[in-house]
Amino acid sequence: MPSVASLLAVAHRHLRLALPVESAGAVTRSYLDDGRCVGWYAPPVPGWRVAIDAERVGAPVPTALARRFGTADFWARWTRAECLAKLTDVPIAAWWQRHGLAVPPRVDWLWRTLTIADLVVTVAFVATAPPRG
Repeated sequence: MPSVASLLAVAHRHLRLALPVESAGAVTRSYLDDGRCVGWYAPPVPGWRVAIDAERVGAPVPTALARRFGTADFWARWTRAECLAKLTDVPIAAWWQRHGLAVPPRVDWLWRTLTIADLVVTVAFVATAPPRG
């Protein structure tokens, strides 16, 4: 059984870009504004939930978001915030109010943000049970 850390180390091997109709077998997916879909195709890790988010590197940052959060490394910060909001069941607008696009410290989540072709993709995991101490 793979660990979360080992899956993140080779995350690029578990991500596939396709049309939405071709990604039904993905564990989770992210839909792009150009009609493509990025899917995560890795075995599940017991005790962990996974989320992904992807955006086109060259996509313009919406003006209102650029004013609020700046444009430096925007899509990497955005995809991380989207994943962590998904994993904590917090609407992204509520996440912005609490954290902006920052990642608050927690011991029970792990993530990796990578650039693949013309995309920025974040893969994130959160433990479904509290860590044992």
